[in-house]
Amino acid sequence: MAGMSPGPVGPRAAAAQVGGAADAKADAKAVSAARDFESVFLTQMVEQMMKTVKLGNMDGGHAQEIWRSFLSKAIADQIADTGTTGIAQSVNGAMQAYDAARKGATAEGGA
Repeated sequence: MAGMSPGPVGPRAAAAQVGGAADAKADAKAVSAARDFESVFLTQMVEQMMKTVKLGNMDGGHAQEIWRSFLSKAIADQIADTGTTGIAQSVNGAMQAYDAARKGATAEGGA
């Protein structure tokens, strides 16, 4: 096929490709963890807000507590899905900075 070059070949290139795939997998895992943290944090916030809402005749009882917990989680998940709070982005940024610092310290220690 004219104009197409086979990419770099050799052990270093192969290691770079494997390392890139591992980094991409780690990044995806970090994004997922940050999103999960945001959801849990927002669930706690919404649960506290829901405690201030009176439900009239339905207020009180074990079933109401369970229902309120499920509703709080559903609301928090919807808020987290919008990605507008910035919590997940902040957590992910902090994890990336920590990972970069850790990798830098490892590289300096190994040199």
